[in-house]
Amino acid sequence: MIIIGELINGMYKDVTRAINNREADIIQHLALEQVKEGASILDVNTGPYSKDPTRDMKWLVETIQAVVEVPLSLDSTKADVIEEGLKITRKRAIINSTSADTDRMDIIFGLAKRYNAQVIGLTMDKTGVPNSKGDRLELAQAIVAKAIEYGINTEDLYLDPILLPLNVAQAQAAEVLESLREIRLLCNPAPQTVFGLSNLSQGAYKSRSIINRTFLTMAIANGLTSVILDPLDRKLMDALITAELLLNKNIYCESFLDAYRKR
Repeated sequence: MIIIGELINGMYKDVTRAINNREADIIQHLALEQVKEGASILDVNTGPYSKDPTRDMKWLVETIQAVVEVPLSLDSTKADVIEEGLKITRKRAIINSTSADTDRMDIIFGLAKRYNAQVIGLTMDKTGVPNSKGDRLELAQAIVAKAIEYGINTEDLYLDPILLPLNVAQAQAAEVLESLREIRLLCNPAPQTVFGLSNLSQGAYKSRSIINRTFLTMAIANGLTSVILDPLDRKLMDALITAELLLNKNIYCESFLDAYRKR
């Protein structure tokens, strides 16, 4: 499982404060802790409150790379912000993200080709997130076709069927699980699958942890290959590790959780 740490995001007040005040120690602590707990990639998002996201993205990338050597997922709706990060990333980056809109795909896949980056593709377009598995797969196929057009290897594509909050779109969770299985069959080599897990439990403040853990194990069984989550949530990570063990993706031993972390 490819684990993408979600915590360096300007949506969080402490991260916004650290960005504004250039408090590198706070950002670096989050980077180090996420990698220590199993993140193999770190998502980097300046957040909606940044007054100069291009400059902030550059500072974040430089600050993170000073203490960890993992790839970064450059997360922004603005192509110039993403490109600022791509210019200075040392490891191969992921662009987070493109929708299935043609104009957006042309911009993002153009950047991916220029900087040899991987891409997260969201199964949505200008009309929003589809309700059905079929419509999600249709948009996923459009993203795959555009990636191939730009010479992007399909195994470098992460397709996101998009998790919506359970408390407002309960039926969508099952549609996402079905989509995960079929996205892997769209082409050969198969694309990766991914979603932002915390989206599912937004608004479910008393039950977020159990909702996230339960759905993650279900998604792994249905073909999820990567996930954006909080790796500091020990119970969540334990569920992920155990699910992979039960699917015979890890070798069993009595202390399998400790063994996984020491790996």
